[in-house]
Amino acid sequence: MMWYGWHGGWGWGGWLAMAIVMLAFWAVIVAALVVVVRSLTQRRDQLPPAPPGSSDDAVRILDERFARGEIDAEEYRSRRELLRSR
Repeated sequence: MMWYGWHGGWGWGGWLAMAIVMLAFWAVIVAALVVVVRSLTQRRDQLPPAPPGSSDDAVRILDERFARGEIDAEEYRSRRELLRSR
């Protein structure tokens, strides 16, 4: 009895599919490692989120930017109104 075609007839397409699946598998492993390393080495001294009552600081900064001429009067008024509505 001869065993021609014992590989199930996949031919080169099967080898190509297996190679692509293997590359995808290793890509997922590497991506997972990158995510873990980044999360572990993330800087711990980053600024915390602003507390809810910090709108006074934002208004002060806005006032300073307007005084330096970085923003015009229209932008100043619209941003100040937005900050006060929060």
